[in-house]
Amino acid sequence: MSTQTQTTRSAELYARACKVLPGGVSRNAVIRDPHPLYVDHAQGCRIVDVEGVERIDFANNMASLIHGHADPDMVRVVSDQLTKGTAFNMGTEAEIEYAEYLLSRSEGFDQLRFVNSGTEALMLAIKAARAYTNRPMIAKAEGAYHGAYDYVEVSQSPSPDAWGNADHPSRVPLVSGTPASAIDDVVVFPYNDTEKAIALLNEHADQLSCVVLDLMPHRVGLNPAEPGFVKALREWTTEHGVLLIIDEVITFRTEFGGMQQQYGIHADLTAMGKMIGGGFAIGAVAGRHDVMDVLNPKSKRYLFPHSGTFSANPIAMRAGLVAMQKFDRPAVDRLNALAERAMAGIKNAIRETGIGASVTGAGSMFRVHMKPTAPRDYREAYNTADENRKIKVLLDHMFDQGFVLIYSCSATLSTPMTETEIDALVAGYRGAFEKIVTEG
Repeated sequence: MSTQTQTTRSAELYARACKVLPGGVSRNAVIRDPHPLYVDHAQGCRIVDVEGVERIDFANNMASLIHGHADPDMVRVVSDQLTKGTAFNMGTEAEIEYAEYLLSRSEGFDQLRFVNSGTEALMLAIKAARAYTNRPMIAKAEGAYHGAYDYVEVSQSPSPDAWGNADHPSRVPLVSGTPASAIDDVVVFPYNDTEKAIALLNEHADQLSCVVLDLMPHRVGLNPAEPGFVKALREWTTEHGVLLIIDEVITFRTEFGGMQQQYGIHADLTAMGKMIGGGFAIGAVAGRHDVMDVLNPKSKRYLFPHSGTFSANPIAMRAGLVAMQKFDRPAVDRLNALAERAMAGIKNAIRETGIGASVTGAGSMFRVHMKPTAPRDYREAYNTADENRKIKVLLDHMFDQGFVLIYSCSATLSTPMTETEIDALVAGYRGAFEKIVTEG
C-alpha cells in the first residue's frame, strides 16, 4: 500500500468524509487502507489524484467508461444539452433516437425501456417477468451479482460455512433483516453445472417466472459460461414457459450485440447499464415485444405500471448514443484484441515466474486469480485467507506502480488505451508476481 501520511490532502478529505458519510464513503468500492484517494481530474485512460499522482485507469468506474474520461465527443453533446435542459416531464427525441440505435445492435431486441442503473434494469426485468407469467419465483446462479434488490442479493456472497450442499445450495441473504418471503422465492443453482441446475429448476418449474443469468459473472470468477450450460438453460426456460433474463450490464461490451451473440441465443429480456450511458447513470431493458407489452399502458396486457423521474433523461440519452455509436464493430474488435494481448502477456508472466495463478475473462475484461486453475463456479472462485493476502500484495503493488484495478484484480479496458498501456500493465503484473514469489 502506498505510504500515505495523515498530512496528505486525501487524508484530510477522508477525515471530513467520515463525519458525514458512513465509513466516509457512499460506495464501498472506493475504500482503501488507510483511506481512499480522491480524484482531481482525468483524461482518456489516465486519472490524477489530489496529490498530483497520475495512474492508468483499468477500473473505468467499474467497467462503465468504455471511452475513458472526459471524452471530447461526450463533453460536446452533454454541454450542448445542458444549455437546453437536463430533464423534463415530457418526452424527448433523444430517447427515441437512442432506443432505435440500441435495438439495431441485436436481432433479439424488439422494444426497450430506459431506467437509471443496472440495478433498476434487473428489477424492471424481473418484475416484468412476474407480470407476464403471473408467477412469483426467480432463479439465479450462486455468487452472481445482479444489483441491489432483495431477491437477486440472495446467495450473492455466501461463505463456506453457510452455502450448504452443492446439490442444493442454501439460500443465503446478503443483508441482515432480508424478509424470509424474499429469500423463499429464489432458487439458487450452481454456475456451470447443468445437471444440478436443471434438477433444481425442475423442483419449482410451475412457480418460476424467470431465470436470471450473467454469461460471465464477475464475482463468480469472470469466466465465460460453458456453452452447454447456457444451451440447457435456454432450452429449459423455453420448454417450461419461464423467461430467460440475461444480465448484460457489464458483458454487453464483449460483442457488438452483447455477449449472448457468442452463444447464438436471444434472451427474452436483456438488462443493460454501465457503459451504455456514456459516463452517466443509465439502465435499460430490451426484449420480446409480447413481454415488453406488459409495460404498455395502451396494451390489453398492461400489467406493470412503471415510471422514473430521471429515466431517459436527455443527458444520458445524448451521451449514451454517441458512446455506443463510437463503440462500433471495429472498436469492439480492437479493444478485444488488446485484452487478448494483455491476457497472453499475463499468462506468460505466470508461467515464467512460477506463481500459482490464473487469468480469466473475455472481450475487454479479465481477472487474475491467485489460483493455479481457473475457477468454473463461485465455490471454486472463493478465496482462501492466503489467496486474499496475495491479492492484497498484488493490488498494492499495482497501485503503487501506477495502475488502478478493480478490487478483485480485474481490469476493464477503454478505447483510449493502446499497446503501450497494455504492455505496461503486463510488466506491472510480472513485477507483482515476482514480489509474491520472492516474499512467499
